[in-house]
Amino acid sequence: MTNKAIITVVGKDTVGIIAKVCTYLADNNINILDISQTIVQGYFNMMMIVDVASVTKPFEAVAGDLNGLGTDIGVQIKCQREDIFDKMHRI
Repeated sequence: MTNKAIITVVGKDTVGIIAKVCTYLADNNINILDISQTIVQGYFNMMMIVDVASVTKPFEAVAGDLNGLGTDIGVQIKCQREDIFDKMHRI
């Protein structure tokens, strides 16, 4: 099983989205390996590839926490293991 996960963040742009997501990741020993972020006509879109090897929580708890964080800040946050993401998005 891979130690990488894909995090996507989508929603109306507001101040602090990146800061809040990155603070959660840092607090949980999740390292950002790659990041892409755009804002199009006021809509925020971010995709991150992260290393979850040092996380002490179960992966499902991290995904749930991020989903809850997204609800709190008004965006949608999804976190999936890289292998599952790849299988779901294969052509």
